[in-house]
Amino acid sequence: MKRLKITNDHGWTPRTLRKQERKIRNTLLRQRVMAVRLVMEGYLGKEVVSMVNVCRQTVSHYVSLFNEGGLELLLHRDFAPEREPFLTEEQQEEIKQLVLTTTPAELGWDVASAWNTKLLQSYVEKHFGVCISHEALRKLLHRKGLSWTRPTYTLAKGDPDRQKHFEKQIDFIKKLNGS
Repeated sequence: MKRLKITNDHGWTPRTLRKQERKIRNTLLRQRVMAVRLVMEGYLGKEVVSMVNVCRQTVSHYVSLFNEGGLELLLHRDFAPEREPFLTEEQQEEIKQLVLTTTPAELGWDVASAWNTKLLQSYVEKHFGVCISHEALRKLLHRKGLSWTRPTYTLAKGDPDRQKHFEKQIDFIKKLNGS
């Protein structure tokens, strides 16, 4: 078996690669850098395989990517070019604006006060004729900068005068109890 070798370090040292490794949040990409760093430090391919927990061909592929184009090529991930997105960019933006500006109840879609992936899935199927999974919708919203939060209850009509009166009563009770 041929020993894996870094033929072009592109100015990277094991130490700088380790620093870069710590900055990378994506586990799979961090794993790529770790594999290359370990080979650069002199570990055998089979040792790296057991440390990183991938097959030898994968480690070899990571090393060849790094040799060819450095860290940039190693961290670059292409997705299948023939894969068309479920929704156009305009449709995705429309969904984002829908989630940000309206509620399902306002549209007469449901009694819910906030969107969830199940409701959005139904909405997308009806309006765009596209069947999309909950997970694909979740990822789409995440790519658009949205994240899930638990809805909180807020009073639609609060009387400011009654609120001030209540606060005064609470303050009075606190003074009586010596708090």
